Amino acid sequence: MLHEPKNICGVLLAGGQSRRMGGGDKCLLSLDGKKLLQRIVDTALPQVGPLVLNTNSDPAIFKPFGLPVASDVVEGFAGPLAGVLTGLEWARENAPECDWVASFPCDAPFAPVDLVVRLAAAIEAAGADMACATSGGRDQPVFALWRVGLAAELRAALIDEGLRKVDVWTSRYKLARAEFDAANGDPFFNINRPEDLDAAADIVRGNLHG
Repeated sequence: MLHEPKNICGVLLAGGQSRRMGGGDKCLLSLDGKKLLQRIVDTALPQVGPLVLNTNSDPAIFKPFGLPVASDVVEGFAGPLAGVLTGLEWARENAPECDWVASFPCDAPFAPVDLVVRLAAAIEAAGADMACATSGGRDQPVFALWRVGLAAELRAALIDEGLRKVDVWTSRYKLARAEFDAANGDPFFNINRPEDLDAAADIVRGNLHG
């Protein structure tokens, strides 16, 4: 079945330049004594089979996390779609048992522990090509489940067309959505700026996300 973890590869997206945070590897920032990367690893690992980290930094930095590391397969910091493509092509080459890739940005410390199973259910219910999460009436386009078989089409869009916007590409396909409750705090709250890290610390201390 689609939602069995062994059939789904996970890709952790950490390939950006973190300009709003002042540069560097944002995923290595600490929140309540635990690095952001470790938080998303802990969330993602039980939901998938193989798990790969997409980063354009020195792979040696991430050796303590025990993950395979893959840099963007297209040049020029092409955004999250480049990370998705990297995950799709890594899965095709290294995890042939996986027909799907689930993407997790590394700057969202409260991501749902049932993300993948709900995305898979949405795809199956709608007969869709891919699925993304939604919360508070907004799509979360990089919390998504992608078909490995679309790798060649995504590569062509990135390289031949110079396409960068996730929603422009997904609009070409049947996209399912899995709704997550944001009434008690957005589970997809992400950390872009120093003040976001402070806000996340307040959330942890207040136990607003359990």
